[in-house]
Amino acid sequence: MKTLIAACVLVCPLFATGAFAQSASAPKAPTAQQEKMKTCNAEAADKKGDERKAFMKECLSNKPASAGTPQQQKMKTCNAEAAGKKGDERKAFMKQCLSA
Repeated sequence: MKTLIAACVLVCPLFATGAFAQSASAPKAPTAQQEKMKTCNAEAADKKGDERKAFMKECLSNKPASAGTPQQQKMKTCNAEAAGKKGDERKAFMKQCLSA
């Protein structure tokens, strides 16, 4: 019985080390937020103190300026054109506008 326990004590760490080595050796790709942090950090290299804090806050909070997908643009345009319409009239107009 003692030899069985001794064998487990010696062998179990070997299995754990192999599993850990596999998960630790596969580097993960940086997330979009990490990439943004890296870029903002590089741009703020010459700034210090409150100026750097303010710059980093602004830089990290900026959303990429995108016009949206064509469908989103179409929805925005149709919505603006349907401003005075209500109920079934608006529903019919939006259906016609979005399908065009």
